[in-house]
Amino acid sequence: MAGIRSAGRLVAGGLALAAAGWALRDVPAELGGKAEGERLARVHRSPQFRDGAFHNPVPAALVAAGSAPGLIADLLRDRDLRRPAAPVPLVATPTVPQSPHGVSAVWYGHASTLVEIEGRRVLFDPVWSDRVSPLQLVGPRRMHPLPVPLAALPNVDAVVISHDHYDHLDRATVRALTATQTAPFLVPLGIGAHLERWNVPADRIVELDWEEDATVAGLRFTATAARHFSGRTLRRNDTLWGSWVVAGAERRVFYAGDSGYFDGYARIGAAHGPFDLTLMPIGAYSPSWPDIHMNPEEAVAAHLDLGGKVLLPVHWATFDLALHPWAEPVDRLWQEAKAKDVRLAIPRPGDRVDTDDAVQVSPWWELTRGPDPVRTH
Repeated sequence: MAGIRSAGRLVAGGLALAAAGWALRDVPAELGGKAEGERLARVHRSPQFRDGAFHNPVPAALVAAGSAPGLIADLLRDRDLRRPAAPVPLVATPTVPQSPHGVSAVWYGHASTLVEIEGRRVLFDPVWSDRVSPLQLVGPRRMHPLPVPLAALPNVDAVVISHDHYDHLDRATVRALTATQTAPFLVPLGIGAHLERWNVPADRIVELDWEEDATVAGLRFTATAARHFSGRTLRRNDTLWGSWVVAGAERRVFYAGDSGYFDGYARIGAAHGPFDLTLMPIGAYSPSWPDIHMNPEEAVAAHLDLGGKVLLPVHWATFDLALHPWAEPVDRLWQEAKAKDVRLAIPRPGDRVDTDDAVQVSPWWELTRGPDPVRTH
């Protein structure tokens, strides 16, 4: 009997090692590629690149001085509040149709958003993996299912990436879109090396520095500044990060990517705005990293700086990447928007909004709070 148990443990151990080996085999590819040749030369010529790295327009610290010691304790505190208490309501088939001449958008969760502008479709920072990590066994895991499978997406005209962090640039999603779509990928400088390693054809990669532009499917895409950082390994800032302006004949959309608040939003608005729609990050903020992620009030301020008409919040609800309660970003956003008379569009994941409609915000996130606590009298 002891021999059988020992054999069983050996088999189980062998299977565990095999599973770990299978999971680890893709990690080198997940880390991406390194710029070489003309791509590297373009990186070195960038006004944003000096001393071996890209730099922010305004200096930014990854973690505020003196805040690191308390972060570990904070990570272990109130963990249940950082997840929805009930299932997030999803929409598989939106009732609102695509706007043929205006601007509509379908938000799939976190930053992944399909923007429809003057009949063209632009997919921003698509992430369809279960975890945002180089290893699908560990790392932040999706807190709600995907509203639709990637194969159910319509044909898109462009895929736009803001930077190379795992919650914005996902290898599995890129590979699937390469196989199932024909659209080019528009990326900041250096990120083309990742895509080439993942077998994206060179003629489908468009790399831009800040304030460079390219025209795809009749839309003008301009890479603009952001206050953030980059890196898929311990090495930082060897690829550029950014925000994006998408301009049609009459309509304009701004996507902020990841960014702390800075005075560059007013300059972007003056140069490229006003905007029918802004996609602004509202989650994963903290006093410990105020320079690289904005809070909801700052997102409203940036939207106003940009000359935005409708604000659609992104970068919340899907992955636990900070210490605040799950619904706090949208609660704070709603209060600030009412105070500043800002129009919001807050769709359920998978739902579509049309910016020309009178956007009616339904507080669907209230459904995720679970039952009211028991009161004693």
